[in-house]
Amino acid sequence: MRTELSLSPALYPYRTITSSHAAVAIDLLRATTAICAAFQAGCSEVVPLDSLEALASYRRQGYLIAAERNGSKVGVPDGHVSSLAAEYGNSPTEYLRSDLHGVRLAYSTTNGTVAILRAADADLTLVGAFANLTALCDRLCRENRDTVILCSGWKSDFCLEDTLVAGAVIERCQADPVGDAARMALHLWRQAQHDPLAFCAEASHVHRLCNLGAEADVRFAFCLDTCPVVPVMKEGRLTL
Repeated sequence: MRTELSLSPALYPYRTITSSHAAVAIDLLRATTAICAAFQAGCSEVVPLDSLEALASYRRQGYLIAAERNGSKVGVPDGHVSSLAAEYGNSPTEYLRSDLHGVRLAYSTTNGTVAILRAADADLTLVGAFANLTALCDRLCRENRDTVILCSGWKSDFCLEDTLVAGAVIERCQADPVGDAARMALHLWRQAQHDPLAFCAEASHVHRLCNLGAEADVRFAFCLDTCPVVPVMKEGRLTL
């Protein structure tokens, strides 16, 4: 099982593995963690969208709206879509406090949904985080196919926390790392694995979210196997 890492969506088109492969989209803080939490809370379907403008048509179809920009829940008035008020933002702890059984979410975030949609050209596209690490790796090992991990980063730039998740996946799957990015992620994870949150204490997005009062979400995102689900992208929708 060869595994390659794209450190941001901007680098994904330049990957080496382009033949038949699986893809894993990662946005630890917070989209993929929140998606896992939403399914853990009973959500039946998540439609990832890369623009706020696309959300309105889903609301008319009975979906609840989940939307975040720059770390904050989209409300009214909003600089992007003044008529849009989201029921949910990008908080995994908020989802876990909710009863989402039967709920369908239309979901748009600054980075994570962009990465998921970019990775959707793979034969199998999964969502990954520390929250579902063991379940995700078990699925990848069963598939036993070449895999490209796509980190969402921050607005197409590298971020440390997504890279650690990628390194954990590579190690757990005993994958053959393709390229220096995958090797770097593996080495970083081996340094950080005993306390990944402390390792990322100075990471820019950790600071950004803590300044927005989301410390609980940050702490939760670094906990392993809290939401043992594996969301799968199919026909534009994430389901279990």
